[in-house]
Amino acid sequence: MDYGMMFQEENESIMERFELSMERIGQIILEETVSQPYRDYFVRTASFIQMMGEYLRFIESGSQREVDIEVLKEWNQKLYEDILPGHYEKSYADPAYAAAMLGEGYGRLFSYLYKEIRGDIVFVHEKRIKDITILNETFVELYNMFEEEVPEVSAVKEVLYWFVSDYTDHTVSYRVREGLDPSLSFATDIINNYDLNDLRYLYYFGEYISDSELKTAEFLNNLPEKTVRLMADTYTEGYCRGFEVMRRDLKKKGAVQIRYELGFERMVKYAMENFKSLGLKIILCRAAVWTVNTNAGRKAGYYSTSPNRQYEYDHRYDEAIYLNKAFKDRKSAVLKVAYETYKELSAAYAGPAVMETFGKEGFEPVNKPDANRLDLKQEKLAVEMSNESSRILKQYVRGDETSFTIIAFPVPEIGEDFEKIFEETIAINTLDYEKYKGIQQSIIDALDEAAYVEIRGKGENRTKLTVALHPIKDKDRETNFENCVADVNIPLGEVFTSPKLAGTEGTLAVSTVYIGEFQFKNLVMTFENGMIKDYGCDNFENPEEGKALIKQMILKNHDTLPMGEFAIGTNTTAYAMAREFGILDKLPILIVEKMGPHFAVGDTCYSWAEDSPVYNFDGKEIIARDNEISILRKEDVSKAYFSCHTDITIPYAELDTIEAIRPDGRRISIIENGRFSLKGTEELNIPLCDA
Repeated sequence: MDYGMMFQEENESIMERFELSMERIGQIILEETVSQPYRDYFVRTASFIQMMGEYLRFIESGSQREVDIEVLKEWNQKLYEDILPGHYEKSYADPAYAAAMLGEGYGRLFSYLYKEIRGDIVFVHEKRIKDITILNETFVELYNMFEEEVPEVSAVKEVLYWFVSDYTDHTVSYRVREGLDPSLSFATDIINNYDLNDLRYLYYFGEYISDSELKTAEFLNNLPEKTVRLMADTYTEGYCRGFEVMRRDLKKKGAVQIRYELGFERMVKYAMENFKSLGLKIILCRAAVWTVNTNAGRKAGYYSTSPNRQYEYDHRYDEAIYLNKAFKDRKSAVLKVAYETYKELSAAYAGPAVMETFGKEGFEPVNKPDANRLDLKQEKLAVEMSNESSRILKQYVRGDETSFTIIAFPVPEIGEDFEKIFEETIAINTLDYEKYKGIQQSIIDALDEAAYVEIRGKGENRTKLTVALHPIKDKDRETNFENCVADVNIPLGEVFTSPKLAGTEGTLAVSTVYIGEFQFKNLVMTFENGMIKDYGCDNFENPEEGKALIKQMILKNHDTLPMGEFAIGTNTTAYAMAREFGILDKLPILIVEKMGPHFAVGDTCYSWAEDSPVYNFDGKEIIARDNEISILRKEDVSKAYFSCHTDITIPYAELDTIEAIRPDGRRISIIENGRFSLKGTEELNIPLCDA
């Protein structure tokens, strides 16, 4: 079915409401029945909605496909200029400006509403008239309240609460569907049906299009077909290999979800062809638009360069407006019904194939007191809601039946060496699988002799950690560490385990690390019996602001997390490339985790699939799939998982030693003075000679 036809019946049924709401909003611009300063908010927001109505007519007339690219650029600028740096500070999208103009209480609420209304940009492109209409009607309802007299802040908040709660049947259910249903083909139709050499296609997605997307697409279009196919083949082969390594049957699955940043459509198109040859349909859904479906610091779907990262940061906790226990229960109930409705699609879902990018400048957020924030009670509710959502998801999308893959490429913002770095990244993503498999097995054999591992930092790096390992009963059949080459995590290069929590303790420190969009500076964490005891960073002058950022972005609002993974990265080639081009601080954790020892806080690497046996290439079963927290699933699943897993890496330059300590006290050196010292690993030091 044509995508445009899918919503025809729904759109026809709501069209009268839509037209009435648009007519009323047009009148608001001309009226003076609401007093200042509130009238300014309503008039400016109504003007934006009117512009979206004009753009909808532009699309429906077919003009979007006919005009020159310069016209599309002008429209894209008009749609997003209100939140671009230089304009944002005078926009009601900025909670600080909204509070200054309307007062703190109204400001937070109306800034949130305007942010939701800006979702019209997406809804217009996807012809989701119902989404536009329910926003229009809520906007008009609040306007009518202010016509009579200025209502209490609590009355405005109540309207917004019931708006969000009542429409979760629509907003949350659709989000579940679009993540599972290949027939929602808006983005796949663009990639398949339009000439990717004609960069006008980028503007059809409805995302902000910066120079980055245009330059990336142009760059890929100029690459030899052999090169782009190699990129796509590496990506899809890694996905398939993940199923093979985990001994899961890909033939039982019917669809794969591709997640990527706009500009890489040429590679994505080849990847789609590869997946289709495997019998998999393609799911391409954009990153969540409605606040009720978003996750602070994380985008799942396709997306573009952020027009303003401060804007996204300011609105990361808008759920504070409506989050209470009743809403948490309401959302969980809707999720359950939605997954039950789409249970056949859920069963066919094979997992995500993710493409990340790197190279953007570090983002240093400003904490604005006028932005919405969760109180302590809401933080706990948010954690509970996340855990409940994960449990519902795993009931219908079983972790022991799916897999994934992740790969990363640079974007032009990385600098004048972009093309060279891109070429080097392709080389890193296609390193010799068999060679690393053998080298890493040497490391695993040594680590399997140990009761625990000691890691020490060099110079100013304060790392001093002891990581306890699970006892191995049968050395001929069992191992603690997985030999990870280029399958689910590309590039290759690590051995990893889920450590014992008891006996795991000490300090983890790193000078800089990217976690999502945020670059943490001088991040420090201390552990006691495997659990985070304290933490801090130097991102802000006020240490408490740094702790708050860590709690939000790394601990995901939990009071503490266990060390869910300990790994040793072996990709010294990637490290040498990063040092050569001076981009160590711009690489994603996907690559950085292969460039030294790394430690993940949160769930283990095997969460929700601990009972499924996993084997290395030598036939040994990896027994370290549980820890003292995850095993609680056998008694109370709500106590076993945290719905997060965040990696933190110590680069070789900040590393002194890694030693495996046998039960008898004998030490086996794995790394000494930041270089591999174990027999059989000597080749890993070659790239480090020039680094």
